[in-house]
Amino acid sequence: MDLMKNLEGFVGENLDLLTPVEQAWQPTDFLPDLTASDWSEQMARFRTTAMAIPDELLVVLVGNMVTEEALPNYSVSLSNIVPDPSGVATDNWSQWLRGWTSEENRHGDLLNAYLRLTGRVDMRSVEQTIHHLIRNGFNSNYQGDPCAGLIYAAFQERATRVSHGNVAKLASQSGDENLSRICRKIASEETRHETFYTRVVGQAMDQDPENAILAFRSMLRGIVAMPGRRMFDGKDPDLYDHFAVVAQRLGVYTVTSYAQIIQHLIETWGVAHRSLTGKAAKAQDYLCKQAERYTFFADEIAENLARQPHVEFSWIHGVRA
Repeated sequence: MDLMKNLEGFVGENLDLLTPVEQAWQPTDFLPDLTASDWSEQMARFRTTAMAIPDELLVVLVGNMVTEEALPNYSVSLSNIVPDPSGVATDNWSQWLRGWTSEENRHGDLLNAYLRLTGRVDMRSVEQTIHHLIRNGFNSNYQGDPCAGLIYAAFQERATRVSHGNVAKLASQSGDENLSRICRKIASEETRHETFYTRVVGQAMDQDPENAILAFRSMLRGIVAMPGRRMFDGKDPDLYDHFAVVAQRLGVYTVTSYAQIIQHLIETWGVAHRSLTGKAAKAQDYLCKQAERYTFFADEIAENLARQPHVEFSWIHGVRA
């Protein structure tokens, strides 16, 4: 916690990574205007282009949206890193966490509205999945170490950016520029948030390299699970795993993506070039081998996933993906 206090000034220097509310985009900017005189024509065009989205991509989009909608869990987790008993504190950390939450909140709102208006998904099943996910809770495995929690946030912001960015590309290829524009906008915002957490962790590494490196290793000792890991639709106990398989098959988020994120963070934080001794030096050596390790097995894992049978998703009226 001393480290978090020491980072307070640095956090203040980076609050400009939040967009002023008056300048920020809002979900209605990307959806048909139901107050306009030609609202029905706008809706018809919107739904026509949405019909071009393949079912498998729709499955991934729903999974991404459900994960975004579980924002309350992530906000609670981050608030444990920098407690604010009053709920209205004006210190730099509190300003960032509330600002971050308010920006992230629009992501789920926009994707939810898009999916609802397409008429292509079983929204009750989707809503039930969101309900379950928030109720089931969230564990980033940072085990009370604030630095590990920030490392997790940096990793996940980049992972989410990659996922939304790839959905944008596939949506464009399928002919739905509306969805492509939506996902590009969300991905660009995830990039800003990633920049914040990456900078803060970099500063932490400069101030306390040994403990920061040990925290990084603790995060990578197991697979860094996506925040939606505990999603459940009331029917499929392995829903997240099945969703992850579809995302891997489509190239939205893969083992290679995972390895590339690790390598990016290793390089950005200069892990290999820090002068360390003892346990921290061993952790440093471990970290520098992880990207190569996952890359080595990436093709084999992809082949195994490609052979897995398609399963039914309740989200899209029994579609198998």
